[in-house]
Amino acid sequence: MIRRSASLWLVCLALAALPLRAQGTAPVGVAWTSLPAAEQRLLAQFHAQWDALPAARQQALERGAQRWLVMTPAQREGAKQRFQRWKNLSPAERDRLRERWQKFRELPPAEQQRIRNNFRRFRELTPAQRERLRETWRRWRQMSPEERATVRERLRERRKERGE
Repeated sequence: MIRRSASLWLVCLALAALPLRAQGTAPVGVAWTSLPAAEQRLLAQFHAQWDALPAARQQALERGAQRWLVMTPAQREGAKQRFQRWKNLSPAERDRLRERWQKFRELPPAEQQRIRNNFRRFRELTPAQRERLRETWRRWRQMSPEERATVRERLRERRKERGE
C-alpha cells in the first residue's frame, strides 16, 4: 500500500515536472534496466508497460522518482497533501490551474520572482492579516475603474507625503 501510495504521488510530481519541449525535438526514452533499484521499486506499477510509455512520460516519471527519493518525510507529506487537493479539484478547476501555470512559465524570470516573493510574503502573514488582505482585494475588484483611479491617486499622495 505504501509503495502504491508513493507511486501515485510520484505520478503527480512527474506530471508537474514535464518540461516544455521545443517543437521538433524528440525526447529519448529511458530503459527500465537503467533505473536504479530504488526508482524501479517506486515505479513498479509501470514496469509492465514501461517500454510502451512515451519517452517524455518515462523521463518525467524518472525525474519524479528522483525527486521523491531525496525528499524528507515532511516534504513527502506535503506532496501527498497537494496531490490530494489536486485530485479533489473539478476538471474545469484543473484546466484553469494548468492555464495559469502555463502563463506563469511564460513570464520573464524577474516577474516570476516578483510573484514568488509576493506569495512568500502572503504565506508569512497571520490568518487574520491574510483575511484582511483578501477582503481588501474583494473590495478592489468590485470598484469601478474610476474608483480605482481615485484610490491609486490617494496612495500616490500618501507616498509623497511620507517621502517614499
